[in-house]
Amino acid sequence: MIARSAARSELIFVAVILVLSVVLCLVPTGYRSPYAPGTSVPAIARITAVNNSVVKELGPVKEGEQQLELRILTGRFAGRNFHSSNNLVGKLEIDKFFAPGDRALVVVDLVDGGRQAGYVNVIDHFRIDILAVLAAAFLVLLVVLGGWTGAKSVVSFVFTALAIFKFLMPAMLWGWSPVWTTLGVVALIEASAIYLIGGLTRRATAAFVGAMGGVLATAFLADAVTGLLKIHGAVRPYAETLLYSGFGHLDLSALFVAGVFLASSGAVMDLSMDIAAAMDEVREKDPAIGRAELVGSGLVVGRQVLGTMTTTLLLAYSSSYSALIMTFIAQGVPLINALNMVFVSAELAHTLVGSLGLVLVAPLTAVAGGFVLVGGRGRRRDLKSA
Repeated sequence: MIARSAARSELIFVAVILVLSVVLCLVPTGYRSPYAPGTSVPAIARITAVNNSVVKELGPVKEGEQQLELRILTGRFAGRNFHSSNNLVGKLEIDKFFAPGDRALVVVDLVDGGRQAGYVNVIDHFRIDILAVLAAAFLVLLVVLGGWTGAKSVVSFVFTALAIFKFLMPAMLWGWSPVWTTLGVVALIEASAIYLIGGLTRRATAAFVGAMGGVLATAFLADAVTGLLKIHGAVRPYAETLLYSGFGHLDLSALFVAGVFLASSGAVMDLSMDIAAAMDEVREKDPAIGRAELVGSGLVVGRQVLGTMTTTLLLAYSSSYSALIMTFIAQGVPLINALNMVFVSAELAHTLVGSLGLVLVAPLTAVAGGFVLVGGRGRRRDLKSA
C-alpha cells in the first residue's frame, strides 16, 4: 500500500511538471518573427553553383563577394532557381562560406503585393535538422537506457530548458532582478530535477536543501567578488549589445553574478544528490545509525567526490576562455598582465567562485541529511555513543 501511494504521488508530481512545461511553452516571451507577413518568407535552399572570382584570400580569412546560384527546397517557391550573393567582410566568426551542395537558410523577399519572389537573402548554413536529430537521439537513448528514470530525466531536461529560455531570460529583459529571478528559477529547476529523479523522499529533500545551500553560497560569493574585482557584466559576449537594443535598464554586473551560480547549479545538484543517496543507503543498511555518524559518513563521501567534481567544473569552464589564453601566450603577453585583465579575471572568478560553492555543498548536504534522514532513535544512539 505504501509503495502504491508513493508511485501515485510520483506520477502526480511528473504530471505537474509536464503541465508547467506546457504552460511555459504558451508564455509569450518577446521572440518575434523577423519575417513581416506579406513582405518576406523563410525557406531552405540548396547551393547549386558558386562563383568565387572576386573573393580575395587574406591568410585564414576571405573578403569579397560570392556569387551564388541556388534552388529553393521548401515553401511556396520550392523548385525555383535564383541568383544571390554572399558578402565576406574578413571576420571568421561572422562570415559564412558556401560550396555547391550546401544547404542554406534563406529569406525570399516578396514583390507585387506578396505574389512574386524578389531577391533571395542567404542567411547561413542550415543546421536545424541535424540539431533536431541529435536532440531526438539523446532523448530516445535516455529513455531506452534509463527506463522510467530516463523518462523522468527527459521531463526534467525539457522543463529546465523551457524555464531558462522561455521564462528566465525574457523575465530579465522585462526588468526583473537578474539575481533574485535566477535564484527563484534555479530553486524551481533543482526541486523538479531532484524530486523527479530521487522521488518524493527524505533523500531528495536532503539533496535539495544541500544544493540550495550551495547555490545561495555561490550567489553571495559571486556578488562579493564581482564588486571587489570591479568586474562589469560587459565581459560577456553581446552583453553590451543589449544596452543598445532598447534594454538600457539592465544591470550587466547582476547578469554576470546570476550567470555564475546558474552555471554551477548543475554540478552542485549532482554532488548533493550523490552525497544524499550515499547517506540514505548507509541509513538503510544500519537503521539505528546516529545522526553524528551519518553526517560523518556524508562528509567522507563528499571528500571523495569533491576531488573529481571540482576538476570537472574547471574543465567545463576552461573551454570558454581557452582561445583567449592562447592568444595571450601567442602574443607574449606577461602573465601578470593577462591575469589582471578584466576578461581573464572574470573567467577566473567564475571558475573559483563556482568551485568554492561546490566545496561548501558537501558539508551542507551532510548536515541536512543528518537531520532529515535520522529520526529520534538515531539521536538516542548519538547520546549513548557520546
